[in-house]
Amino acid sequence: MSRILLTAIIAAISAVTLSAQDLIDRQTQATIDSHKIIYIDGRPDSIREKAIADSMREVVGKFFYDQFRHFMEPAAPYFLFMSKDAGLTLGIGGAVRMRAYYDWHGSPNAAGFSPILLPMTPDPTSRRSFNTTPSGTCFFLRLIGNNSTIGEYQLYIEANFTGYEGRDLRLKKAYATVRDFTVGYAPSSFSDPAAMPAMVDAAGPNNKVSPTSVLVRYMPRIKERWTLAVSVETPSTQADVDGVNNNVVRDYVPDFAAFAQYQWSESQHVRLSGILRTLPYRNRLTERNHSVIGWGVQLSSVTHITPNFTGYLTANYGHGYGSLGGDLAIGNFDLIPRTPQAGEMYAPRSWGWCAGLQYNFRPNLFVTVLGSQSRFDPSGTVSPDTYKTGLLAAANIFWMITPRLTTAAEFNLGQRRDYSGARHTSYRAGAMCQFSF
Repeated sequence: MSRILLTAIIAAISAVTLSAQDLIDRQTQATIDSHKIIYIDGRPDSIREKAIADSMREVVGKFFYDQFRHFMEPAAPYFLFMSKDAGLTLGIGGAVRMRAYYDWHGSPNAAGFSPILLPMTPDPTSRRSFNTTPSGTCFFLRLIGNNSTIGEYQLYIEANFTGYEGRDLRLKKAYATVRDFTVGYAPSSFSDPAAMPAMVDAAGPNNKVSPTSVLVRYMPRIKERWTLAVSVETPSTQADVDGVNNNVVRDYVPDFAAFAQYQWSESQHVRLSGILRTLPYRNRLTERNHSVIGWGVQLSSVTHITPNFTGYLTANYGHGYGSLGGDLAIGNFDLIPRTPQAGEMYAPRSWGWCAGLQYNFRPNLFVTVLGSQSRFDPSGTVSPDTYKTGLLAAANIFWMITPRLTTAAEFNLGQRRDYSGARHTSYRAGAMCQFSF
């Protein structure tokens, strides 16, 4: 009897999971289907073309079911250039993204609504502001091929207009993947973009860990359910030095990152990731160089709770990992002086979390509510006006009018607290329109 009951429970859970996948993934499948294939060396015969079309869905799916793809990343390209035997596919695509936002009760003077940037005593001339930005407009190229010697490989290049005033073109990603190895400028193994809820605002949750660096990663998939990764990554330390008592020393040891992930579908997983860093500095009082060990851990997950609800969760903790994303990346929080006017430095503690819940009315229409927090928690003495905690809450609605046209609106509430006890709360209303091609 107990075996029958257990079987029934497992069947019920599986049915709910499949239904939830249908709601979330149906829109993805609609975008996957909205493409045009251009054969670069002649169209195959009708029988082989049907087989190629079936394999094509798998190839295009790789644009979406990527370990490091956030919802706001560009969609699979509409135009795909394919060889006659489907052994080589080149996708050229991008997105045109426009945002408008209105701030009140103090403007952060930035396109991203980050609590650490909120003014503690707003200037009367900037208590309210309205602005627009094309920041996030991008284009990319992805080549997917299969070679008898090296097996499956990918080449990816993406550039975003996110530089000066959100209009200068900057490289965002450039990497090659050969089987289980990735080499190039790519998202860190310590990040999990898929576990971050959708947001209109460019900054995202204020605990977001989102470093991109030149790295070498080995990421095998084990028996469909498990994915492991280890990587060696280029470091970039941000230290609060004054040039009198202490100085920056060039990074000379790479960061080491890793994660272990359990996935029960292509769009649902739980991941535990970590990073180990060497943070160098020079004590000007003793005229000696020193290295401090920094580290961070993160637990993250995305899951379809019911056919309509999807949950997102990230929680991170560590010492000296502030420059890897979120509020703390805006300051110099990897290394700070033990006391004011001290030559000795240390890696302060910090932590953060984000929880989001998405409700799908239809596959192409959903709302999201989320809350996130980032906390800087040093053990030494700090200035009273030092950032202590940032709180962020948001609610938004996304409507994908077509598989490639998305509109959205969002309300943000942000609060900054300092070690003096002072706090300030500001608000933002934003809207977005994006067309992917």
